[in-house]
Amino acid sequence: MPRSKRSSPGGRRSQSGAVLYIALIMLILLALIGIVGMQVAGMQERMSANYRAVNVAFQSAEGVARMTECGIEDLVNQTSTSGCPTVTPNQVCDDDFDPVSWVEDQNMAMISSVNSRLIGPCISGNTTLDMGRPINEDPNPIYQITAYATDAEDLNPTVGITRPGPTSAAAIDTIFRP
Repeated sequence: MPRSKRSSPGGRRSQSGAVLYIALIMLILLALIGIVGMQVAGMQERMSANYRAVNVAFQSAEGVARMTECGIEDLVNQTSTSGCPTVTPNQVCDDDFDPVSWVEDQNMAMISSVNSRLIGPCISGNTTLDMGRPINEDPNPIYQITAYATDAEDLNPTVGITRPGPTSAAAIDTIFRP
């Protein structure tokens, strides 16, 4: 008696290979998700490095301004504080100084720069415009300090940071009364 060719549900003839295709599609999707995740992580790493560079430049400019204030305070009080630089501020306040154009003239090769000037006589009316009489010139001088700095001090090779040079710069313009 001849045997009939019946295929059983678990037999070879009923398998079509759909699981293999689904598994390959899932692997491709997981690989794409991994690639996108790596790109996002790299972008966040660059963003945080830029934020840090800007922050270091700002802190450097702030430090330059504070050191200049210390030097001006020594100049006004005729003292000598250790660590404070000797400062010779510009005594002419009507010199058309513009902090924005001064900062634009700076470049990244300059690690830091500062411009300080006495502006008390201009504020209190001691100008060629005769806006009034001078008030509190000698006992309370007023100074304008404009400081510029880059993140170059962050390029310390012992820390392990290797970059070709400064990448960020910051400027601070303050009014200081010792």
